[in-house]
Amino acid sequence: MSMNILCLQECPSGMVDENTFKSIYSQFFPQGDVTTYARFLFNAFDTDNSGAIRFEDFVIGLSVLLRGTANEKLIWAFNLYDINKDGYVTKEEMLAIIQSIYDMMGRYTYPALHPESPLQHVERFFQKMDRNRDGVVTIDEFLETCQTDENIMHSMQLFQNAL
Repeated sequence: MSMNILCLQECPSGMVDENTFKSIYSQFFPQGDVTTYARFLFNAFDTDNSGAIRFEDFVIGLSVLLRGTANEKLIWAFNLYDINKDGYVTKEEMLAIIQSIYDMMGRYTYPALHPESPLQHVERFFQKMDRNRDGVVTIDEFLETCQTDENIMHSMQLFQNAL
């Protein structure tokens, strides 16, 4: 069942609060804990910080992710990673995002995840993205690095062609 159909069934008013969003999202990852990642995702879709996502905003966000330009997708991803919306992604923010993804995937992934894996992932991210080595990643650093990385750009193209 698609998330769009679930949203309409669960929220006929067209408004989804964070708890409902988490409940819907958890149906796609029953083996893990979606709580934290769903909160980050909810906040990325709740662009006006109202505490609710209008169905229209959800569809616009999905449209960017599925059919937007590479630049639009990258900006959306950066805004997801920039948890406190200060224009920078810190190691702490990225660790929270990565840890929440690991939690969402569940304990039964194969191969088994090592406890230090999220931190190693964050260190690799910063090694690549933090071009001036000041401990934060700006939108410009993020865009420039992603746009010149063939693997990232290829992954975005595959995602677009998947639907």
